[in-house]
Amino acid sequence: MKTKVLAALVATMAVGATCAFAANPFVDVPTDSWAYNAVVELADEGIIQGVDGTHFEGNRNITRYEAAEMTAKAMAHMDKASVEQRALINKLADEFADELNSLGVRVSNLENKVGNVKLTGDARLRYRYQQDNKENDNSWNFRVRVRANAQVNDRTKATLGISTNNLNFADNGSIDTKNDNNEDIYADLANVDYNFGGNNWDLLVGRYSYNLGDGGYAYQYSDSFDGAQLKYKNNHFAATAGYGKFKIGDTAGTYVDGKTDVDGVKTAYGELQGFFGHRTSAGVYYNNFSGQTGFATDDMWGAYANFGLGQKWSLLGNYEKLNKTDSSKQDDADLWIGKLQYGSASFAAPKSWDAWVEYINVDPNGYIKGSTGSWRWNNLDNVKSWGAGIDYTFAKSAMFSVMQSFASETKEGNAADPEEQTCAQFVFVF
Repeated sequence: MKTKVLAALVATMAVGATCAFAANPFVDVPTDSWAYNAVVELADEGIIQGVDGTHFEGNRNITRYEAAEMTAKAMAHMDKASVEQRALINKLADEFADELNSLGVRVSNLENKVGNVKLTGDARLRYRYQQDNKENDNSWNFRVRVRANAQVNDRTKATLGISTNNLNFADNGSIDTKNDNNEDIYADLANVDYNFGGNNWDLLVGRYSYNLGDGGYAYQYSDSFDGAQLKYKNNHFAATAGYGKFKIGDTAGTYVDGKTDVDGVKTAYGELQGFFGHRTSAGVYYNNFSGQTGFATDDMWGAYANFGLGQKWSLLGNYEKLNKTDSSKQDDADLWIGKLQYGSASFAAPKSWDAWVEYINVDPNGYIKGSTGSWRWNNLDNVKSWGAGIDYTFAKSAMFSVMQSFASETKEGNAADPEEQTCAQFVFVF
């Protein structure tokens, strides 16, 4: 604690320049003390008050709440601190986040004042097993993502993200092992986000992570997307419209003999959402697809509803309709998903956990090939299947999850029922 408090004092050394003229309020801090100038300056700026207004008691261990209060007051003088000092104050704000929240100081608001660029990211180690899918012994894989978030001004934010994609241990983590368009290391985010109209309007331009049906299960999630999106949102309602092209995944094109034979799929999309309090929301969404020869889906629409049941339970229902192109000679496909969950695991709350059970019913050709928001990785269409899982935050910013399918069946045709899937993973955020 002494080290952290000393860091707080050093970080706030530059908040004022009146030390030479300020009076020493503490009788136990002599003028020849090494800390005299810093203590007097901080007292004059109102960052420290001592024990009783008269005694500083510099050798006393202070409480976490006292340290948090000092950090909060240092935040108020952020405009006078250097870049290095701001970074140090940001670390202190993270250390004392719970105490700052108790004091009524929102750490998220404070973080916006700390420098112009903030680095975040995550790392995932995952094991996946299915008896009839042992090719290349690729059960183990890992992924690392890093994000640089630059707060340009009060309204504008720029983001750059780098991802390794999923690298298999069977391939020794080597790059470009499959000769396809799924680059193993690539820029998955590169965008500018602008808020206006009283912060109700948001314009997003560049490369961003696009979810076909934000708020739903994200079964058709399709990875990195270059485009533009306009969104209006208030406490009760949100409307979103956008247009662009998929850049990563099967919807971005395929490789034949080392060359891309088709261009990426383009889509115009729109979504309406309503928010009804207590974790309850509903939405409808629509996608019109174009731009890739041989892409079998003409358009898609869906609807979802999230219900908060008491303090711990939640229920999700999601429906999608995929209308196929005439040239594909495929039947239109429906998708139904339901998920019941108890609890909520949070990276910010150690020992938090949740448990869930889901049911998936997908017609033949009911899945658009690409990345999926589901934990499942195979047999994603023409299937009925149940699943269950548990998520547990075993330390701050560290979560363990395990998922298992069961009672899986092939819906149509004479194909054998798919083997069950098992998945376990560690995820760390920073």
